[in-house]
Amino acid sequence: MVEIVFLTPFITGILAFFLPKAVGRSFLVGTGTVHLCLSLLLWKNRPEAFFSNYFAVTPEGLLSLLVISLLFFLISIYTMSYLKESSIKSENIFTGSMLLFLSTMTMVTLSDHIMVMWIAIEATTLASAPLIFTYRTPAALEATWKYVLICSVGIAMALLGSVFITLAMDIGNVNAPLSFSALTEVAKEINPTWLKAGFVFILVGYGTKMGLAPMHTWLPDAHSEAPSPASALLSGVLLNCAYLGIFKTNKIMHAAGLGDFSGTILMVFGLMSIIAAATFILKQNEYKRMLAYSSIENMGIIAFGTGIGGIGVYGAVICLIHHSLIKSSLFLSSGNILLGYGDRFIKNTGDMVRRMPKTFIAFFGGFAGISGFPPLGIFIGEMFIIVGAFRTGHYVAAGIFIFSLCVIFAGFANQVMKISFDDYSNEDSDEKTTFKEKASMVWPQFILLLTSLILCFYMPDTLYQTIIDAVNAIGGGL
Repeated sequence: MVEIVFLTPFITGILAFFLPKAVGRSFLVGTGTVHLCLSLLLWKNRPEAFFSNYFAVTPEGLLSLLVISLLFFLISIYTMSYLKESSIKSENIFTGSMLLFLSTMTMVTLSDHIMVMWIAIEATTLASAPLIFTYRTPAALEATWKYVLICSVGIAMALLGSVFITLAMDIGNVNAPLSFSALTEVAKEINPTWLKAGFVFILVGYGTKMGLAPMHTWLPDAHSEAPSPASALLSGVLLNCAYLGIFKTNKIMHAAGLGDFSGTILMVFGLMSIIAAATFILKQNEYKRMLAYSSIENMGIIAFGTGIGGIGVYGAVICLIHHSLIKSSLFLSSGNILLGYGDRFIKNTGDMVRRMPKTFIAFFGGFAGISGFPPLGIFIGEMFIIVGAFRTGHYVAAGIFIFSLCVIFAGFANQVMKISFDDYSNEDSDEKTTFKEKASMVWPQFILLLTSLILCFYMPDTLYQTIIDAVNAIGGGL
């Protein structure tokens, strides 16, 4: 049952490469529907994997899996119409890669073996690279090359970190399976020096894929060049998968009594990412790159909250869930903006409130959510993180955190206002035509935003308990 969840999109993805594009589009929605049903069954029954030494159903994995499944289902519906409106060559490659991307990301969430996790995260790079190169422009080629090169170097460092952990086991004479669950149980017997080295390399390696500064340089280019549905998956889902590898390794660190060491490093990388996003977002002139830097900011927030510990970890997971929902909605809306204006530059947009009213509502609602307007989900998560920082005596770090968030909000708001309300004239370009807002290209964004809003006021007991089970493993909780 467990393995079927990632094998299904793998099989349909392979088939999509060889089928007509109309069938491939149907495969996207059909596979998304089946995957969501399988994920819900997995959530309800939580069976043991057939290959239990390599795969397992864990609280943090289930959370990521449910987010992945819901997002892909809605993104696939949007993609059906997006493909009809846009000029994408070799559409079968695009749809096949989307499905393989879903398969590899699902495999990450269900991986329990440290090396299977590494293989799955590396596979996400290979599956998603063709999505970035979809338009086959020189800029797309550069972005794809940078993505593959930088992420591969990072993944290589994560592999070295995994080797260091096995070395720590050998030195400590620990005889246990090389799985996260088994390593957590015997963590106190593992050599602490090599375990620390392993965590540092894994953090830098998977942190590269997660978009943490200063390893984040691939992310703005990749998001800018990829089609909007692919950008929604890259930002809303892929970054979470990389974080999952760090989160599970951090569980081993806490079980070994080294939580302060790993927490401090996570806080430093988190603050660096937030500061980097604040620096670049102020003068950003492309709306998709602006959203990419917002993703870097949010990954920094999540890393910082995880490092704080206690209630901060709970806040980090809340931010993780809401960021996925809201940022995916924003990237889908950016696809409508690109189709409506024919340009990625903010200066060549404007008056969206009149030209594209439905997209405006979705985009502005997403801006409010991702900026942490109270009482929305990102605001709740950030408040937990700030309270956690003050509780643990990290006053300076909390001050930097709050100041950076204010700077990012100012830069983000300035650009959103230009897109939404500035005067617009399309006299200089024949390509900028009025975009017809189809229901299938608007309501997926509204559903994502509505889901985020509902979770602010009502959280099912099973979801809440799953979050608590996940964060308790690293000393988190309310």
